[in-house]
Amino acid sequence: MDIQKQIQAYLALQPEPKRSDLQALHHLILALMPTCRLWFLDGKDETGKTISNPNIGYGFQTLEQAKGRKKDFYQIGVSANTTGISVYIIGIADKNALAQKFGKDLGKASVTGYCIKFKTLSDIDINTLKLAMQYGIEQTGTQPWAKPQPAS
Repeated sequence: MDIQKQIQAYLALQPEPKRSDLQALHHLILALMPTCRLWFLDGKDETGKTISNPNIGYGFQTLEQAKGRKKDFYQIGVSANTTGISVYIIGIADKNALAQKFGKDLGKASVTGYCIKFKTLSDIDINTLKLAMQYGIEQTGTQPWAKPQPAS
């Protein structure tokens, strides 16, 4: 199944109002990054064991890992969780930056080094979330359109 179909199937499985909120986020991020590479991670490792919630990724960057290894990964991620929605802004070096720059203006959300978690979109200020995502894209040093969507 191609990535677009995987994303649509994942969104369709979500209960309302989470489905509508995730679809709105999907469209918001695509408006920010119109030609970005899309990712869908099903949350399973190579053995099929569930290790995380499934998530949709947007953009492209190369992350440096332990022992000098590099890994291609997305810049922005979105995932449903048991209590709401998580937005991941990956690649920001300063782990306090999101909370310091955007935390007080986001509304009812918890903010960690790279994750903004909230129950529903109506609980947060969408414009502040959008600014946080734009900040994250700028911080990664790569452009979201740098590596196009691979052919499926």
